[in-house]
Amino acid sequence: MAASPDFSLSCPIPIQQYPQVLLAHGGGGKLMHQLIEQMFLPVFGRPDVSHDASVFAVKGDRLAFTTDSYVVNPLIFPGGDIGSMAIYGTVNDLAMAGARPLYLSAGFILEEGLSMETLWYIVRSMQAAARKAGVQIITGDTKVVDRGKGDGIFINTSGVGVIESPSQIAPQQVRSQDTIIINGDLGRHGIAIMAVREGLEFETTIESDSAPIARQVLQLLEAGVNIHCLRDLTRGGLASTLNEISLSSGLNLHIDESLIPVREDVRGACEILGFDPLYVANEGRFVAFIPQSDVDLALSVLRETLEAETGGWVIGEVGEPGGSEPSGLVSLKSQIGANRILDWLSGEQLPRIC
Repeated sequence: MAASPDFSLSCPIPIQQYPQVLLAHGGGGKLMHQLIEQMFLPVFGRPDVSHDASVFAVKGDRLAFTTDSYVVNPLIFPGGDIGSMAIYGTVNDLAMAGARPLYLSAGFILEEGLSMETLWYIVRSMQAAARKAGVQIITGDTKVVDRGKGDGIFINTSGVGVIESPSQIAPQQVRSQDTIIINGDLGRHGIAIMAVREGLEFETTIESDSAPIARQVLQLLEAGVNIHCLRDLTRGGLASTLNEISLSSGLNLHIDESLIPVREDVRGACEILGFDPLYVANEGRFVAFIPQSDVDLALSVLRETLEAETGGWVIGEVGEPGGSEPSGLVSLKSQIGANRILDWLSGEQLPRIC
């Protein structure tokens, strides 16, 4: 059958470098960014993929829409499971656009042989998570694949929310001298997954930070905080997220390692395993870019919300490229005062963590 005139047989990804898909193509770092930018966007068009959710208008109302798939291994881990994470992850993506999450869909790919007891646990967990997040699951789908073809269960959730604030929240809204804040300590989710997967035992059980964060965002907006940009710190962690925002905004970001909260048990586990906590995934943390004048108000609001167990922290600021310095760089001031570039994650630290 003849190819259509606009069909190109030339693959945009360098085949000689990556003839097959790698785990790192889904890890939130450099290879995933390349896959999206060079493979998907030229074919599907260029919607605003710099957001965690797409924003559009229907009869004067601004809505946000997002979709995500969850393939975490193990299915149940300290602090959460694939079901609750599927709800929270999609709710959180909507919140990053400033939306109030309303409705979700749920698609299940089940492997033949999955324990009904495990499936019932996950379904009930999704029900409880939806109730906690204030959303309804209103449609869904179920498919079953052959034994050995699905690793238990994969879940896809899509969500719709309404944007009530007039604020435009996007990487392109980031301004020079904005303050960078995060809403809690980093690295717990990835390390909780890794500990169970590898059978590691630490002095204390490290639990995932998996939680809905929409309430925190909505309270910030209701309090009048002028939020320029939001992003949740999932695959690729804080470092990859900051690189995405720096690239989209064309500005340079400067953060201070001494200001970034990482629990001692998480830091110790990262040292043992050879991980950098700045690249480890989280499931209940976000970074916000706000004017300096709103910092005190924002931190006060975060510390009052029930989900913000540890409050919020200022970790850095936004700057203009200076002199011969290229734009789109993220720099880190280390604990000993040295400065280094915080680059994209080039490989895959922790596969199958969400």
